[in-house]
Amino acid sequence: MEENRELAFARSLEEVRSLAKEQQNCISRQQVEEVFKEHSLSKEQFGLIYDYLKQHKIGVGEPVDLDEYLSKEETDYLEEYKKSIYQKEPASEGEREAVILSAMAGEKEARERLICLFLPQVVEISRLYAGQGVLLEDLIGEGNVALSMGVSLLGCAEHAKDAEGMLARMVMDAMEALIAQSRQEADKDRKILDRVNQVAGKARELAGELHRKVTVEELSQETGMSQKTIREAFRMSGFAIEDLER
Repeated sequence: MEENRELAFARSLEEVRSLAKEQQNCISRQQVEEVFKEHSLSKEQFGLIYDYLKQHKIGVGEPVDLDEYLSKEETDYLEEYKKSIYQKEPASEGEREAVILSAMAGEKEARERLICLFLPQVVEISRLYAGQGVLLEDLIGEGNVALSMGVSLLGCAEHAKDAEGMLARMVMDAMEALIAQSRQEADKDRKILDRVNQVAGKARELAGELHRKVTVEELSQETGMSQKTIREAFRMSGFAIEDLER
């Protein structure tokens, strides 16, 4: 029963995040309370939810200041990058819609123009995902790739607004996927480092007892670790475990 409550709470939290995502990362307290109405939460518990949302750059009632999440290097990069893309000719609301409709119809020039028009929005979206382990420059690059691919898929949209929303979602999904991949790689690197440190530590202990470097076979017999595991850790260290014979 407790597990079911936790799953229901997690689903509600994800629903709030998805709703905020559709509203430029902003949500009202009324919307949050509506999503969690079945959970009978206290004022203090709602406070924890609001803190969690702020940590994930979701404004409650008003947008958060995204600039406070950027490092000085990212701020400097953003200023220079904006100068390059904002030099391009802007479009009126009517022209923008016309470009989108033409892109939806498959016109190549319109698609290229739409990419240029949408570049500033990719920048704004990237700010939502800054500070999550991926450089802002990489987020923008991944978003631009998704944008370039997305303009060729607009034929399935019914209206210009639908097409804009579709592009924004594709850019967001691409950035979220990049962050997820980065976390997976970081987790893998940590596991490798832990294994290398474990083997190095055991080798150091045994070498201290024997007063010489130890072999893979000796370390395996002493620790119970497989020879394959030890050799893989040795290789991952760049053969830099000093107390282990190569």
